[in-house]
Amino acid sequence: MESYNPQVLEPKWQQYWLDNRLFAAADDTHKKKMYVLDMFPYPSGDGLHVGHAKIYTASDIVARYLRMKGFNVLHPTGWDAFGLPTENSAIKLGIHPAELTKRNVARFRQQMQRLGLSYDWEREINTTDPQYYKWTQWIFLRLYKMGLAYEATVPINWCPSCLTGLANEEVVDGKCERCGTAVEQRPLRQWMLRITRYADQLLQGLGGLDWPQFIIELQQNWIGRSEGAEIIFTLDQSSAVNPQAMAEKLTIKVFTTRPETIYGATYVVVAPEHPLVGVITTPQQREAVTTYVAQTKQRTEVERTDVTKEKTGVFTGAYVLHPLTHEPLPVWVADYVLLAYGTGAIMAVPAHDERDFAFATKYNLPIVQVISPVLGKDQAELPYSGDGVLINSDQSDGQEVAAGRQMIMGLLQQRAVAQKAVIYKLRDWVFSRQRYWGEPIPLIHCKKCGVVPVPEKDLPVELPPIDTYQPTGTGESPLAAIESWVQVKCPTCPNIARRETNTMPQWAGSSWYFLRYTDPHNKQALAAPEKMQWWLPVDVYMGGAEHAVLHLLYARFWIKALRDAGVISLTEPFSRLRSVGLVMGEDGQKMSKSRGNVVNPDEVVAQYGADTLRLYAMFMGPFSASGAWNTGSIAGVHRFLKRVWQTVLRLAENSEPGPETTTDLEVLLQQTIKRVSENTENFKFNTAIAALMEFHNFLEKQPHVSRSVLERFILVLSPYAPYISEELWQRLGQKQSVLKTAWPGWKEQVLQPAVIKLPVQVNGKLRATIEVAAAVSEEHIVQAAQQQLNVARYLSQGTVARVVYVPGRLLNFVLKE
Repeated sequence: MESYNPQVLEPKWQQYWLDNRLFAAADDTHKKKMYVLDMFPYPSGDGLHVGHAKIYTASDIVARYLRMKGFNVLHPTGWDAFGLPTENSAIKLGIHPAELTKRNVARFRQQMQRLGLSYDWEREINTTDPQYYKWTQWIFLRLYKMGLAYEATVPINWCPSCLTGLANEEVVDGKCERCGTAVEQRPLRQWMLRITRYADQLLQGLGGLDWPQFIIELQQNWIGRSEGAEIIFTLDQSSAVNPQAMAEKLTIKVFTTRPETIYGATYVVVAPEHPLVGVITTPQQREAVTTYVAQTKQRTEVERTDVTKEKTGVFTGAYVLHPLTHEPLPVWVADYVLLAYGTGAIMAVPAHDERDFAFATKYNLPIVQVISPVLGKDQAELPYSGDGVLINSDQSDGQEVAAGRQMIMGLLQQRAVAQKAVIYKLRDWVFSRQRYWGEPIPLIHCKKCGVVPVPEKDLPVELPPIDTYQPTGTGESPLAAIESWVQVKCPTCPNIARRETNTMPQWAGSSWYFLRYTDPHNKQALAAPEKMQWWLPVDVYMGGAEHAVLHLLYARFWIKALRDAGVISLTEPFSRLRSVGLVMGEDGQKMSKSRGNVVNPDEVVAQYGADTLRLYAMFMGPFSASGAWNTGSIAGVHRFLKRVWQTVLRLAENSEPGPETTTDLEVLLQQTIKRVSENTENFKFNTAIAALMEFHNFLEKQPHVSRSVLERFILVLSPYAPYISEELWQRLGQKQSVLKTAWPGWKEQVLQPAVIKLPVQVNGKLRATIEVAAAVSEEHIVQAAQQQLNVARYLSQGTVARVVYVPGRLLNFVLKE
């Protein structure tokens, strides 16, 4: 018998699929659509790794399955190719980023096609293609005209290694997400996007999404909506020595989520960047405050808000008056308060806040408990953040927290020193990068006209092909030195103006790419409205958990803004999201070059074939769970495919077309079809493969089977192992591809057993087990049970109050007490 040789058959079928355009999606409405998408790859020089193979194989299985189920499936891919990694690699290798990107893309494409991934390659996109980023720039101009893009000089996260600014979301534990270097704070001119304007919409939209709960919670926590109150504390004039502070009735507005604790406020803290710091600080404290503020500028927000770090601060010398008791409270400067969160000032209640408690303990400040877990018991382990009743709170004593909050807020509002407020942790998006390899921001700076948008007819603003693209580290992009590109006529006056030289972040191109796939060759619009209306939203979206905040948040923001601009009618881009677990090295550690545990998929394919890699990547564990690679297990999966090859070819020699008959083999096959179908739809790929293996174990023991059994087995195997399935399908005499063949179904009546064993209880205790035909009525089952001697004996001891019947599982007679 001919041996299974994937190195021969896989290239043949790969070319057949491409030549016959079997993966191309049709822009029509004759079939119900399904848009299946995985997060498009960043084409690095290392090529695909086995983690890519896991996620791309999963989305491919779903796409192939849905095509066979009769759906019109859009399953595209492309390249998220702008950004720091390629530029850094280009600098290291001495290759222009454009050339390196072209080389990397070619390698990725070849690897992905070798894996048998059924992408619609006719819709391939590349974020570095001027015909693509023309529309990225067009979207930016829409945001600018809507007031969602603005210029500001702000302290930003600066990576001294990448020599560029970073968004808050790109800083992990105080370090650059890309290179791991400690991030600094540096004031720079930036372009910002007002994502905060959509904070509530971004929160509310999460409610209707079929997403993993942990990702929804990550998004909710990042947006960080807090309801509370803004309370005004007036500067104590007796402590003011600054002429401005003495002449004006200066106030400090604080934000708190717990206004009911105001009687426990013993000091006020302002952020080091707060504009009143220099105004209220006394001469005696000025040097200490100035030194402390300067030191704070070296710390990132992550470091400043880390609850495990020792709290630091300095007294300003000033006091404010408590709005209810009029007691003077000292005003401190401390870096655990951020100017960008709330009002940049807090009332410190050390008895009921962990950070305030640590600070008050360190600096020997008063601690006043105002909430007790139980009425009459003043003491609790402090800081106490739980519920209870108010104490030490004047006329609010004895009130439960909720009622006390209303009473105290009413009192504060009567005195016009408080109002309800909502704040967010979400910050506006730092959108500038001081690097070369990114989309130019399509704006022009004119001394007379100010900031002027590039006319749409002049888009795209292309990157100039330059030799020197190393970052400057000065806060300016390398583009700033290219006078021939920078100098341009102002679109609205005769003057010579200057182009914006900062570029967009990598996230720009990936925030809308799923729109472009619906109409990738359109030269008049980012996509035709009717095609976006037809294909969107994405029905199934798969990606890594590392994008749980960044990409998903940004993409959802852009979609809502484009909806408001009248470009699309979409509200949420991704209906169903599934997150893939990490593939670890054989040592159980995350794969990395430094550990030497990286598995190259090319080597696996060369030795075993792509079908083996696909099956193993799906069989190694649940899709969403991390798992360690095991080379020994790969050989086991390969043996399974060799056995399938031998079994099908052997049985095909003696098989004959014939009617389906209800045999044990037929029942097991239909059970397998049902299990594979349901498990595929629920992303339980490992258990679907287990079902296929179990069926094959039974199949290979058969001396002969009908042709129908072999055909249906190959069809349900095909999404998982498409190459071997196509070859065997052809050898069974089929002319068209398995992709053009309908997915087999099953008959529930065949899967139901003819006879069932039913436990019979009396008052919940087992008294007999009866065998009855599965199709008989409940009445017949009750009669049969009553005729059992042991059941009848217990029934005679009382009167039956009711009968509980769980079809096919349980019958229980309940007697009157």
